[in-house]
Amino acid sequence: DLLVEHFEVESLKFTTDDARGIVETISEKRKAFGYRIYTDKVKGEGFFIAAFKKKQAETGSVINDGKQKIKPKNKIEKLPVKDIEILKPWLVNTGDFFFIKQNEEVIAIPIHLEDVLVKIQSCLYIKKAGVNLGTIIRNELIPAHDLAISCIINKALPKFEIDKETALQYLRKKEIKIETATKGWLLLTYNHLPIGWIKIIANRINNYYPKEWRILNK
Repeated sequence: DLLVEHFEVESLKFTTDDARGIVETISEKRKAFGYRIYTDKVKGEGFFIAAFKKKQAETGSVINDGKQKIKPKNKIEKLPVKDIEILKPWLVNTGDFFFIKQNEEVIAIPIHLEDVLVKIQSCLYIKKAGVNLGTIIRNELIPAHDLAISCIINKALPKFEIDKETALQYLRKKEIKIETATKGWLLLTYNHLPIGWIKIIANRINNYYPKEWRILNK
């Protein structure tokens, strides 16, 4: 209702298949369409989706917080070749992707979607796209957690299988102890599934699990 009321947009109705378990809702005031996917009706996570179309579109501009209009970027900041070389040991095949920088983070996107990204970026602000690989600092990749749990990671990277108690300590972002001769970056796994990065420096193990994801209870 708020979008329809405060912006020049119209709600779009989807064609849905009842067999898929998607529940259509209509707002009381503005009759805007929304679609709810409940976990007890579909295989997967639940979510909500709604679509709106601008009534009067202006080429090259978008609405920013309802007050002013800004022109989106038309140019993608691609990663230099020297930085792509740094990424090669981390990925299955760097040739399958093109790489951009967004807020100092390196993003990998399938190469066949490059033109699509340019078109979308010409009229919309992109909050998130592709796989966040991490940041490159002094010719070293500081890997992101997204890379650890992605399908594009190089399977030959050093891994270490841990037990349940160690995994829980790691997921709480606490100090952990493991016995290994490996130094540098190491991908921890539990039940042979990746759970995140550590970096072994001398006699210290740095826990790189995202602090905002950490388990807070004991």
